[in-house]
Amino acid sequence: MKPTRARFIVLAGVCSAAALAYFVRNGVAPAESTIRADLGLTKEQSGLMMSAFFWPYALCQIPAAMLAQRIGTRWALALYAVLWSLATAGFALGELGWMTASRACMGVAQAGLVPVGVSAMARWFPKSSQATASGAFSGFMSAGSIVAAPLTAWLVTDLGWRGMFVFYAIPGVLWAAWFAWWHRDEPARHPAVNAAELDLIGHPAIKAVGGATTSTARSLAANPALWLLCMQQFLRAAGYIFFASWFATYLQEARGMALVKSAWLTTLPLLADVAGGFSGGLISDALLRRTQSCRIARQGMAMTALLLCAALIFTAWFVADPVLAVVVISAGMYCAGVVNPCFSATLMTCGGPQTATWSAVTNMCGNFGAASFPILVPWLIARAGGWDAVLFAFGAIYILAAVIWLLLPTERE
Repeated sequence: MKPTRARFIVLAGVCSAAALAYFVRNGVAPAESTIRADLGLTKEQSGLMMSAFFWPYALCQIPAAMLAQRIGTRWALALYAVLWSLATAGFALGELGWMTASRACMGVAQAGLVPVGVSAMARWFPKSSQATASGAFSGFMSAGSIVAAPLTAWLVTDLGWRGMFVFYAIPGVLWAAWFAWWHRDEPARHPAVNAAELDLIGHPAIKAVGGATTSTARSLAANPALWLLCMQQFLRAAGYIFFASWFATYLQEARGMALVKSAWLTTLPLLADVAGGFSGGLISDALLRRTQSCRIARQGMAMTALLLCAALIFTAWFVADPVLAVVVISAGMYCAGVVNPCFSATLMTCGGPQTATWSAVTNMCGNFGAASFPILVPWLIARAGGWDAVLFAFGAIYILAAVIWLLLPTERE
């Protein structure tokens, strides 16, 4: 009997949710100047409105994971998709207070995407394929971000920005209806899964945990592996956010590029990160099947990739041609992208029944890192040596992350 392929439909579902979520999340920035001019906002007001997403998103990771453990992946992810879609439509109201509140609500609703998505992959994929699934999941997040800018610019021209946000709300609602109808929390309960696919998935079903007890929270807080994974996630997110915040300015001021050219070249590291996520999962799973060692296939591969990333960033320091320097940095970001599936697969292995909670805690720490590095950059420019200091700090971040992967406990521990 050949195994059925329901697990791949589950993967397509969570990947499309990731793409939709990141698409609507990043669809605001390309329309910002049009919205600001239309409503007569200041840059400070507009910046406050856009930043309203991030703190609720970070702080609601754990509550969103706890709710998903209580009501199940199927209903939780569908609920979150409906809520972030309604929040997207709220931008069409065209009033600063309502738009800021909608942006914050979007952050609350999307907080559950990563922990619930990782939990779904942990239930539906065998250990030897979890990195591949995770690579696709992270790749579709970045793909949604990349598509958002050109499509938003086109729709703002054709529909107006209010109509665009209403249009952006529709796919999430349709996806939620499909997911709630088709998905099941456990493969054994799905009518499209046969016995051969259940044997292939292999591991026993992960039981839902009804909320975090005091003892559960205490055991998580005392787990050194979780602390180390949080630390490396803080650092890697801080490095990645450089491209969404200051990289174009770096190219303009330190490399003398024109605005349009710098904008196009900024997409190269992001595309490289997507490619790293997809291929890194395949490579890591192939290593696991060959060596039967998570220490080699997950931790060893992540550490090596991060050190290569840092080496390439430092190499770009000495490259005079600005386009070639961006290519070298993009090669480094390919290596950084390779770590994403290694990280998610490690979470699934270490987290067990608490995978969603582990993912929520680490993702929260990652968002704190993403919020911190853009603030550090102006200080480095003004007081620590200009853009050279920023590039040095950028590379050093990945060296520290590699050291943390080295310190992670072995499989036996």
